[in-house]
Amino acid sequence: MQQNKTKNNMIINYKEPKNLLSKGTTNPKTAKNNFDTYILYLAPHKQNSLKINICPKASKGCAASCLFSAGRGKFSNVVKARINKTEYFLQDKKGFINQLANELIKINSKASKNVNQTLIRLNGTSDLDFIYLLKKYANFDIANYTNLHFYDYTKILGKVKKYANDKNYTLTFSRAEDNESDIFKAIQYGANVSAVFSGDLPKEYKNIPVIDGDKTDNEMLKYIKVIF
Repeated sequence: MQQNKTKNNMIINYKEPKNLLSKGTTNPKTAKNNFDTYILYLAPHKQNSLKINICPKASKGCAASCLFSAGRGKFSNVVKARINKTEYFLQDKKGFINQLANELIKINSKASKNVNQTLIRLNGTSDLDFIYLLKKYANFDIANYTNLHFYDYTKILGKVKKYANDKNYTLTFSRAEDNESDIFKAIQYGANVSAVFSGDLPKEYKNIPVIDGDKTDNEMLKYIKVIF
């Protein structure tokens, strides 16, 4: 058990969890994936003692409809575990990132033995640059772990541009009620765009082909630089 003081001098307790990553089988959508999947879930937006926004581009609609409490997130023990991980990340970033790197190394080793590729989604309920943080704090370069393929959804256009040419990291830009103007910029950078439609799914949106992203969580990988 760790104890840290916040800016308001409150004592916040957090416990280093046994595992940071969860199997994708616990998520209704990633359970449909054709490959083993691991996800990192944190408490989104400002749901932490320091009130730091770990979803910096979250719109009001996004914050209101966040899937944090969907599925297993409706259970109090799951919510507490995600908040605990968030406190761990915010108050001991280096320790958190090094534990994450060690878990990824073990998963990569397992994938190597099974001659399999495993999908890694580090922003299940956040929007942070974990690829950068892994390299900075743990000297973990995803380019060296070809049995793992990393993917995320993001509302940060700058992150889409930054990783546009990364062969081992696929980003899908998330459409919100306040970022319509960024959609075509994201597409120009080579990213897919996720959007919510009411009613029947259209074949096109503003002359852009539409695919059903509910089939699996790795559906976007078929339509971009990663072909499985």
